Amino acid sequence: MSAPMSNFHGARNVNTGDITNINAQNYNHYDGRSRNAVEKLREHIAAGAMHDSAERCDAPKCHPETRVAVQDELVNWIEHGDEEPKPVRIVWITGPAGGGKTAIMGSTAETCEKKGLLACSFFFSSFSGSANRRLKKCLVATLAYQLAQHDALPDVGERILSCVERNPAVFDRQLEVQFDQLLFQPLREARRDTGTKPPKVILIDGLDECQAEHYSDVARSPQEMARANEVDQKEILQALLKAANDPFFPFRIIIASRPEPVIQTFFTDVAHHISKRIFLDNKYNPDADMLLFLEAKFAEIRREYKLPSSWPSQDVKRTLVENASGQFVYVATVMRFIGGSSGLPDQLLRQVLDLRVNDASANPFGPLDALYSHILNSCPDPRLTVRWLVIIFCLHLFNSKSASFVRLFLESSPGEASHAFRGLNSLLDIPPVNDDTSQYSLFHKSLVDFLGDWARQGPSNPS
Repeated sequence: MSAPMSNFHGARNVNTGDITNINAQNYNHYDGRSRNAVEKLREHIAAGAMHDSAERCDAPKCHPETRVAVQDELVNWIEHGDEEPKPVRIVWITGPAGGGKTAIMGSTAETCEKKGLLACSFFFSSFSGSANRRLKKCLVATLAYQLAQHDALPDVGERILSCVERNPAVFDRQLEVQFDQLLFQPLREARRDTGTKPPKVILIDGLDECQAEHYSDVARSPQEMARANEVDQKEILQALLKAANDPFFPFRIIIASRPEPVIQTFFTDVAHHISKRIFLDNKYNPDADMLLFLEAKFAEIRREYKLPSSWPSQDVKRTLVENASGQFVYVATVMRFIGGSSGLPDQLLRQVLDLRVNDASANPFGPLDALYSHILNSCPDPRLTVRWLVIIFCLHLFNSKSASFVRLFLESSPGEASHAFRGLNSLLDIPPVNDDTSQYSLFHKSLVDFLGDWARQGPSNPS
């Protein structure tokens, strides 16, 4: 039940007896049974999938003053979407790999949280972070946990925890049942007049990275695994569509993903009446945003190396933007390579500019692929480097395992990991040797796509 006003009003992080969660402005009073429900719910979430999790501290965000148009469009829709001639309940953000979808979603989540608009979020990831961030089984529990902890939704939180108390096996039910019992029913039954501004939006990022759970006793071909992934992705979309169609469901929904066929078909054929698509193309002026990004990053390097203000020339920056073909991942990788590698920045920049691309007009990934090949071939032992990357990120043999565990398992001699990943700081987040908990993490999934496609690797194939 909701607690009366007390001397603890406005306090944070207070534990007294049965009180377990106190936040500014109000607090939720949980007795022993509710505490058990909170703990039970907590066991089934993917904590790393929440937008402000420690696991996502290095996740991409929009550089200041970039991607302003698309972020403004999203926030305006969240706040004033009902005023549109044909209101919709779902926005699908899509575009090619490297277009900045996750950065936009991360920055939008931060903006919405500051404005009190964010209800909850889930950031799928198939290539970095905890293994449960790539599975559907933690989605509903993670969303429900955030709603249960939301300052503006105390009555909803109590009803979610009551559901967990009554039916602790709800987490083993089908996704539709979980949505209904942990989200829909509490939202339908909760009081509306809480006296606080209610949140308005749910964010789901990287839906195309949701993967079906593969059991060790079932052998599946890559085609069967891909179909299983699509089944899970469609199941999530169906549940979200049901929510959007429910008049008692108070939130708008933003979904971001690549335009994979199953997702594209869903929004084109099934959800077209209640959704709209934002495709990250030239309408949102990515070239101008990338130029701003390059200006800021080159300024940092100039300050560090005492380089003249004329370095590099405007022509060089324009060339890099042209090579990017709208892919933020290209300019971000270039700047990590120039600013974070061992070498003189001007020489490293020249290496990037001198890379040969066979037909950039026919393959927009050509400059990015050439950059990946150059960085990998610059490692002391490119074959060893690629072998480690494939084992860790393409075969998923060490999901949720720490870097120290991976080294213990893969190293044939001490120091092999450091040798394999030397010079790879622009592509890979490498924990210190004395860090026993952090994982190896790629900066962008497009490297996994590159490693898995021999045609993209071309004659300079480092493997």
